[in-house]
Amino acid sequence: MTSVLSTINRFAKNWLPPVVTKMLRKWRGGSNRFDGDFPSWKAARTLCSGYDAEHILAKVLEATLKVKRGEAAFERDSVVFDEIDYAWPLTAGLMWAAARNGGKLNVLDFGGALGSTYFQNRMLLQRLPEVRWNVVEQAHYVDAGRAHIQDVQLRFYKTIEECLAESQPNVVLLSSVLQYLESPNSVLKELSSVGATCLIVDRTPFVPSGRDRILIQTVPASIYAARYPMWVFSRQNFLERLNEDWRLIASHLSPEGLVQTKEGFEFSFEGLVLESHR
Repeated sequence: MTSVLSTINRFAKNWLPPVVTKMLRKWRGGSNRFDGDFPSWKAARTLCSGYDAEHILAKVLEATLKVKRGEAAFERDSVVFDEIDYAWPLTAGLMWAAARNGGKLNVLDFGGALGSTYFQNRMLLQRLPEVRWNVVEQAHYVDAGRAHIQDVQLRFYKTIEECLAESQPNVVLLSSVLQYLESPNSVLKELSSVGATCLIVDRTPFVPSGRDRILIQTVPASIYAARYPMWVFSRQNFLERLNEDWRLIASHLSPEGLVQTKEGFEFSFEGLVLESHR
């Protein structure tokens, strides 16, 4: 049976202009390579280098400072762009969360690097009466954020508890982070108890059903040299685990779209917007 991805590839090649197919190739997985179906996180991790590498932070900081200074419009994964590439479903989720709270937006951005999503949406958020953006990240990212990026609206914390001691978020954002955690379910459980009314999951790999899988993602050298272990979640099981605390409002395909491993396993990067049952 012809795969979904093969059908899309054939359609793009036969019917779309070359410039469009080039863009599609760029965004399907961001030119990342995905390998394997590993028996455990430990087995995959032994073949990888981590996101905590200093050279990755250096590139992310350099790119973020360009955005902060107005020398670039937007940064994603340390790559700068001349125009902002809005993720409109995510932006809509943020505005929906603000609307539920009198226009006030208070975000707990778990694994938010140096505020990439904040800067992506900064211009649109300016019209809200109150914005607070709290990034919870690894210690060396927090140190860099506090030293070079932090301002009145954008703050950095090393733990969820540290963030909650100073702020009460009404939305939790998990953008391209859950799949890189060894124990994502425990983090989801902890974040479900912070009192937010909205949960936004974005740029996260799913298959419709079956079991969760562990792959290795290889980042193109043109971005930075790195290999990560990565979960691909069963969407059905993922939502069942959230069902106690959250109700699905909307879902969408993320920019990376439909991708496959070199072994032919297909999955997609998706986004979810959920509201609290409480």
